[in-house]
Formats: sequence, structure tokens, C-alpha cells
Amino acid sequence: MTDQVPVVTPAAVFDAKYAPALVGGSAVAERFTVGGADVVIGPTGMVITTDASDDPTRSGVWSAKEVRLLGPAPAPVTERLIGSPSGAETSLPIHIAVRVEAEVLYLGTARVSQGGTSNGVLTDCQLRLESCLSRSLLDRVRPTTPPVNLPGSGWLRHVNSDRAAALEEFVTDWYPAVGDAPGSPSIGPVSPLPDGLRQLYRLAEQRPGVLGVQNRIRPESRLHVDQQGEMIVFGEENQGGFCWSLLWAFDDPGSDPTVWFCVDGGAPIAEQEPLSGFLIQFSLFEAAMSADYLALPRRLLASWQVDQLTQTLRAVPLRPFWPWAPTRFFVGPGLVMYVSREGNEEFGVWAGATHRSALDPLAEFPIEWTRFDG
Repeated sequence: MTDQVPVVTPAAVFDAKYAPALVGGSAVAERFTVGGADVVIGPTGMVITTDASDDPTRSGVWSAKEVRLLGPAPAPVTERLIGSPSGAETSLPIHIAVRVEAEVLYLGTARVSQGGTSNGVLTDCQLRLESCLSRSLLDRVRPTTPPVNLPGSGWLRHVNSDRAAALEEFVTDWYPAVGDAPGSPSIGPVSPLPDGLRQLYRLAEQRPGVLGVQNRIRPESRLHVDQQGEMIVFGEENQGGFCWSLLWAFDDPGSDPTVWFCVDGGAPIAEQEPLSGFLIQFSLFEAAMSADYLALPRRLLASWQVDQLTQTLRAVPLRPFWPWAPTRFFVGPGLVMYVSREGNEEFGVWAGATHRSALDPLAEFPIEWTRFDG
């Protein structure tokens, strides 16, 4: 009786004892536990059952479109989800269910969108649901926890008066400290570097993420002079497509020099903000890019859409960042958004947040999201 294939529809209550029937029968079904999720595998499919939770360290529903399975996963699960070592993949259905108190709700089928491995073992897997969850259902299967101490935007008051204070306050609010406070700064007062870089290196001793993920500020030990021997290269794109440089001969290490954007074979282009403003912009960009919770709309085609999307946020009073696609920044509690102009009336938008609730002000806008983690 339990091997009778059940008829299940999204949001329906699902009797977990029928899971083997969805994968070919109890006689051939294999059971595993992966990151807190129960996984049943058989010759005709897979059933993944998670708990209703918003714990990012456990398998579960991540957003209205995404479920995450966190490993390490045993070989049968790894092979079924991302293919065998020979490269063979499967198109068998992956059924998703969630335990909500005394019930199990069926969410439908999903497909693998991305997977990570270490030494051939699945470490994490993102599964995209075939049917997007309604907000009410999402709230049941992924009950959110209340935010605690969202980073504020009080640092904005310093941007036009004391940029070192603005950078310090933003970085220390956004990035949790790692380890004990250093006994003494690694960069001494006689360093020939300008004050802005020395400050960033000091902050990076406890908050290494401030040196970047998408783009990077080079550690002091890896700074080098360009081929002409005129400029010090201190920042770079993650694949080496471009770099940022400063003139090497500083008359005054405490000065606020021009930052030069450089591409191989091209003439350097001056960033609109000097180093003090550039480092704030760099830090905002990397904070958004590396955030755990993202909101990514499709490219916007009108400036009024940008104005509408940013109306509840505060604009950062700096001139545009990055010559290739002039970029402005907007912030709110626990949220950084950047808007890049890409053509006359095309805009790329990326928002990153420290807690998914920080994305709530964006949820009601009538635009299409390619990813929304709120």
C-alpha cells in the first residue's frame, strides 16, 4: 500500500511515508541525511524533505524560488544531483517537501541550478523550484527570524566632513570582527602609503572581507609598481581585467591622491573621487556583492524605475564610481544598493543585505527579480 504512487500537488499536505513510492518503491529506496534534510533516492527520482527554518547553516528553503541542500553529501546523493565522476547526469525528478510542525507540505519539483564540491564530495547545492512559492506559503516553510542590530547609515553624516570616520563606521558596523584585536598595527607611521590605505589595512586585520571579494585591494606585501615605474598598483578586478593605481612618489603620505583606473593597453582614467571617497565606494560595492542576502532585478530601462526603487533609501553623497559604468550607491538599515548606468537608459542594479528582512522595502515594487532573497 505504501508503494502506491501518491497524487501530490504544490502546497498540499504530504504523508512522508509515501516518499519511497515517488522514487520507485520502498524495496529499492535509499535514505540519507544531508545537512539536516532527509533524502530518499530511488530509480525513478529523489525526495528531499527539510525542516521549516531560516537557519543558513542547515538545508532548507532559501527563497520563493530556491532550496539549498548543504553537505557533505554521500556519493549516491552527489552523483544524483551533479553527475557521476564519468560526467553522466540525471534528469529524474527531484521532489521537495518541508516539515511544518506536525505536517509535511509538498512544494513540487526542482532542478539543480548550481553545486559545489570538495574532493568529489557535494558541499552545497542550489535547487530551483519549478513553481515559485506564494508569499504566504514561503512564510510557512521559511519562517524568518527577527533582525538584530542591523548596520545603520549614521556614517553618512561624515562623508563630506571626515571620510576616514565614515569608512571606519561603515566597515565596523557591516563586518563582524574576526579574532582578537591586534596588539599593534601592521603598518607603521613611517609607511609611504597614504593615510586612506593605511586605515583600510588596519581595519582588514580584524575584518579581512573589507579587502574585497569581487574586486580586491592588494595586501601591502603584494603592492607593486607598474611597468613604467610611475604608479603603485593597489587594487584589481578578480580576473585581472583592470586595476587601480596611485602615483608612487607621494610628497605627503597624508595626502588624498587621485585614483587611476587602468586597463592593459589603455590610458589611465581618473576616478571621480580621490582615494578617501574611492575607498568608501569600493567598500560599499564589495559589501553589496558579498552579502548573504541579495535582490537582483533584471536590467531597468528607465530612470523613473531607479527613482522608484531607491525612494526609501538614502543616496551616498559621492560622485559616481567606476568609469566603465558610472555607479551610484544607496543605503538603508542593513542594506547597500548600487545602480550602474549602462547606456543612455539602461541601469544595472544590485542590492545586498546583512539580514533578509532588510530587503522588505523592495518587495512590493512591480519589477521582475532574477533573484530575491527576502
